[in-house]
Amino acid sequence: MTSVDIIYDKTHFRHDPKWSGRLGPAEGGGLLLCVACVIEMLESDDIASVRKSFALSGISGLLKCSPGALRELLRQDHRVSLRFTASLLGMLQTVEDPATLEKVDQVLVQLLLELQSELSFHFVLDEIHKQLSDQLSVKGFLPTFNFLGSLVEAAPNVAHSLVTQFVPLLEHLCSALLYPDEGLKASVLCVWLKLFRTAGGSAVQSLPVAIRDRVCILLLQTLANASSPLLINNCVGLLWLLVQLGEAVSVLMNSPGNQIMCDENQNIPINNSQILSQNQEQQSLDHCPLPLILKKLLLSGDETLQVTSAKCIAAILVHSPSQYSAPFIKADVPEFLFDRLASSSSEVLLWSVYSCLILLTEDPLFFSQCHSVYGIESLVRSLKEALQLTNLNVPKQGLLLLTEILERQPPSVRLFPSGPGFVAVSEAVVAGISSSCLLVATQAANAASALLRQNHQSIPVQYREIQGLVEAITNRLSELPLPSPAHRRSSGSLKRSAPSSQASRSRGFLLQALVCFQGVCRLAEDCASEPVLKENTFTAPSKHNHAQDSLESLCRCLLHCCDSVWIPTVIRMCECAPNPQILQLFYSILSSQFTLLPSLMPVFAKKLASSGFYRMALEHKGLLCAGNRNPNLNASCCGFLQKLSMCLLSQSSPASGSYQHDAEDVENLLLYNLPSLCCRLSDWPCLLAEAPGLQLCDYKGPRATQYCLVIMLHLALQQGDRLLPDQTVFSSVVCLLHTVQEQGNCTLPHSVLRSALYLLAMTQDKSTSLSGASLNCISKALSSCQSFSSLYIHHPALLHFICRYKELAEKCGPMVLELWLTKQAQDTDAELTMAGQQDKREKRESCEEMHEQKPDAEIMELLTLLEKYPTVILTLLDMVCTREASLAERALEVLEVFLRGQRDYEADLCTDIRTALLQSLQRLSVENMGHGQGHTSQVNSLPLVLKLLCVMQASDPPSSSSYSKMDGMHFTLLYHVNNITGRLKPTNTESLLRALSYLYCCLSLSPAHCTDRAVSMLLSNSGLMDQLQKVLSSSSSSSSSSPSSTSSTPSPSSSAGLPSALLCCSHLLLSSLITLQHVHSAQSAI
Repeated sequence: MTSVDIIYDKTHFRHDPKWSGRLGPAEGGGLLLCVACVIEMLESDDIASVRKSFALSGISGLLKCSPGALRELLRQDHRVSLRFTASLLGMLQTVEDPATLEKVDQVLVQLLLELQSELSFHFVLDEIHKQLSDQLSVKGFLPTFNFLGSLVEAAPNVAHSLVTQFVPLLEHLCSALLYPDEGLKASVLCVWLKLFRTAGGSAVQSLPVAIRDRVCILLLQTLANASSPLLINNCVGLLWLLVQLGEAVSVLMNSPGNQIMCDENQNIPINNSQILSQNQEQQSLDHCPLPLILKKLLLSGDETLQVTSAKCIAAILVHSPSQYSAPFIKADVPEFLFDRLASSSSEVLLWSVYSCLILLTEDPLFFSQCHSVYGIESLVRSLKEALQLTNLNVPKQGLLLLTEILERQPPSVRLFPSGPGFVAVSEAVVAGISSSCLLVATQAANAASALLRQNHQSIPVQYREIQGLVEAITNRLSELPLPSPAHRRSSGSLKRSAPSSQASRSRGFLLQALVCFQGVCRLAEDCASEPVLKENTFTAPSKHNHAQDSLESLCRCLLHCCDSVWIPTVIRMCECAPNPQILQLFYSILSSQFTLLPSLMPVFAKKLASSGFYRMALEHKGLLCAGNRNPNLNASCCGFLQKLSMCLLSQSSPASGSYQHDAEDVENLLLYNLPSLCCRLSDWPCLLAEAPGLQLCDYKGPRATQYCLVIMLHLALQQGDRLLPDQTVFSSVVCLLHTVQEQGNCTLPHSVLRSALYLLAMTQDKSTSLSGASLNCISKALSSCQSFSSLYIHHPALLHFICRYKELAEKCGPMVLELWLTKQAQDTDAELTMAGQQDKREKRESCEEMHEQKPDAEIMELLTLLEKYPTVILTLLDMVCTREASLAERALEVLEVFLRGQRDYEADLCTDIRTALLQSLQRLSVENMGHGQGHTSQVNSLPLVLKLLCVMQASDPPSSSSYSKMDGMHFTLLYHVNNITGRLKPTNTESLLRALSYLYCCLSLSPAHCTDRAVSMLLSNSGLMDQLQKVLSSSSSSSSSSPSSTSSTPSPSSSAGLPSALLCCSHLLLSSLITLQHVHSAQSAI
């Protein structure tokens, strides 16, 4: 043999040249190869293994560089090909040199692949089977098994032939696993591993069930006793492939040793040694069940084995968690899995353990044996580590495990009995919510929802941590990349076809965040209903003063976040494509706010209503709930609308004691009729125009639905939300009143009639005037109410509506004005109450001066009414003269401002006013005479009438024709005031002051030539002169006695008890009388 040619010189000359050829690259001339020489060298015991190895290396090189060349030589006679193959197989049993064995393995595989002959493959498998059958022991078959593994891996069709046509050979492979040599077992397992892995595991489908089951049992036995790393790794690798098969898992977990042995006896001829081996298999398995084996792998220091063990457990449980979880839980596998979480930061291991534990939590036994309590701390610690990893699937899986534990944990066993545990898990969840990955944040929000259940709250409740969760979710929500409406319209079809898009992930996070927010609201409601949780009785004394760690602080945080972030975000998300799930949670959250912070709800409710929430909720009901669709959304919308309506109704409560009863009526109307009200707003006018038949229940039926519509139209309009055009509302309400009365029922519920009256008043300006029939209808409806005050709403539109129509003004005008002034009086009295310790009378005078300087909005509205409807003035005059003091004073205040601001009012109106005042004075004069010098309740109006006379006198310009002569109405008024003044008691200083002021005004403002009769009449009134003398004498006597006076209390008639204004007015009047008397005397003399 030369150094380049593969021939055997001693025998080559005897060989037929047809078995020789120069093979290899053409440019180098190639190598001379003689197949016969190679066979003789391989079969000869005289040739050194080094030379055999050299020849094999040359053949291997030729097979690589010249594919097909050797095949052409061997095709001349297939017997030579088989002999060549047999020679190589024989070397696997005889050669001991590892390097040479490696060359034999390599060349044999290359040769078979070169030939690509089923005959060659079958020949090899037959030869191996014969070798195994002829030998009592498999001691020297390690190289053969190594080769078989390489062949199965290199030629997938061999695997199929092996499992279908060479079952006896597979039996030998099973029996070989009983040999004590772990290296040989590792090699055999490698064959099985590659056999199961070949062609995606397709060969396994053809594997006989008995063989497969036997492999499962032998694998368990081998793995239980394995000690070498190679054998353990091969066992674990094969186990991982087996647990993918449901049938194999059943065998592995149930260990049916007797059944397998019987099946093998029936189908496969086996010898006594095989029977013995199977008995050993069964006995070994009884002592090493799979859960214990996998638990042992978890305890190993090899992370790869730990990962594979966890993956195997998860793969087994996936097939049937309910069937296979119990053995692992009873073997305390969860405990060891949690320990791995606490001691590792490997991404693969963490993910595998998380997945395994998620499946184990499906079994209630997991919680009854307190594995969740044992492992929650390790889980939280590992979550904090996982959130720092780059692979975001790991923290997502960990948060899913946390969610499952929190959701399935029995309420009777607390996970966080003390605060630190709850704080730790809250921090982990907050970190997850703050993750840059929306999928991780969504899962963290899901975990937060489960954490916020009442049974997970520690004692005391950690309100600060819960508030931190709410703020974290809110902050993350504000960062959502929500598209603009135009973008959503243009890309709607694209998003529907790509559910994993950014918009879809944003919607998923919003949905889960809403679930979490709703959970916080529900928790707050539960805590508020339990005094121990509300007050946090067991809080440490050092923390009792922390306002941030309280239920009220949490509720305020919820309201603030809801108002500032959640409402605009949800509205924007659902603006173009409303989502029933999102909206159902949204309206439920809004409803909860009314329960958590009742004191702040009036402002919040007004903000919601004025922002169009009535319209939005009703439109969502009509769009998404019609036809009994989305019942949960419908219920949520109804609950929100009811609470919003009742809150707004409580703010506009009528000034009567029947409010509580009316509120109950409204609540019942909304409760029974809102669920069925699932139509568009444009359909409301048709509903209001219907004339339904009689209904047995006041709260149910078409008529009750109409009442419900009227109330919501009223409450929405009251906050500026016009659900329907004004003309439509006006005509619909009038039509409703007509249909009600046509059925013979004139009585509407107070709350409905009140809403109807408000709607008519607010929408009248943009509608046509009422016809006589409509006025009559409205008048009848108002007459059906015993107390108009229960219908009154303090709004200018109601004043104008009532006073616009004579029929309504005569019936309800005085009451409306009285209620309007009473409201003003109540507001002023409230200001006086809050003023402190100042004197009430002085405060009223200062208020009057303030009103004189600048009338308030209430008075200005009445002034507008008086200008538009002058006849209202007479109603106010009647109040001044006949009503109680507080109301009369308010009416007088309005008339004062009106008269002082009017310089060109009609003469007829002036005459009417003076006539009314004259009648009042006449009545007061008669009453005063009838009671002598007594003072009755009716006379209390005298100062007000006199004051109004003064204002009128001062407001009437001197150029007016009324001043041309002191006769007629002016003189008559002066005459009655003169008489009343003379009969007043000196102690009635207020009336006396007003009377003397009026007398002085008449004298001073009238031309001198017109005052002769007035002066004569006044001077001839002895009672008036006595009054002036008493006042002036009292003043002079007080002045003379003041130096000698001591601390004695002055009498009521003394100067100290008389107002300075009265003294001044008396001096002015007396001076005016004296002056005018001299003037008239001089004129008479001339």
